[in-house]
Amino acid sequence: MKKEENSIALLIDCDNISHNSIEGIINELSKYGVINIKNAYGNWKSPKLKGWEEKLHEFAIQPIQQFDYTKGKNATDIAMIIDAMDILYSQNMDAFALATSDSDFTPIVMRLLRNGQKVYGFGEEKTPAPFINACSQFIKTESLVENVKPTKLDTKSLRKDTKLVSWLRNATLRTMDEDGWSNLAKTGAYISNNSSFSPVNYGYQKLGEIIKEIDLFDIEMRHKQMYIKDKRG
Repeated sequence: MKKEENSIALLIDCDNISHNSIEGIINELSKYGVINIKNAYGNWKSPKLKGWEEKLHEFAIQPIQQFDYTKGKNATDIAMIIDAMDILYSQNMDAFALATSDSDFTPIVMRLLRNGQKVYGFGEEKTPAPFINACSQFIKTESLVENVKPTKLDTKSLRKDTKLVSWLRNATLRTMDEDGWSNLAKTGAYISNNSSFSPVNYGYQKLGEIIKEIDLFDIEMRHKQMYIKDKRG
């Protein structure tokens, strides 16, 4: 029987993710499927993780204890990587979500991708580019913190983001028909398959909202579907 919803394994590096962002992470992931595994890694004897204790119970997250056996060695990273591989081969998961701001997880992301898994990354603004770029989709946790409303970038700010403009124009070029029009759903799929883009990082929930605000494309509605065309022709 075909599964109705995607199964997702969420692995949290509590040494590098604030407990204040977990509700937003779970809410965001719920858009893409069911979170069947929720593991949080860290040394739970450390006072630094005190804020996480209440969140573990509230969101039914399994704490995974990792003692700091050797100074300077990150046991949490190693435990997460081992578990990710165990889950990959022993569980029928459709996707993984790694919550961390540590670039050391870049190789495991690439390994999961090679096995056909989608990988959602969650991290702070400081997260190194290699990890961000490796993920199927990366979302900054600052935009997910409880009681913090994401700032919507205006037209000028969106246009100044050269990477965003390049993503949009290239995706439109790759998916357009002979008349130069692109179905937004196909454009979005192309971007998703070829970058770590998420509209949430720009303060928007949907790609179509960004398209309207950035005002670089002509827009046409056909049978309730949006089509776009580069204004440059």
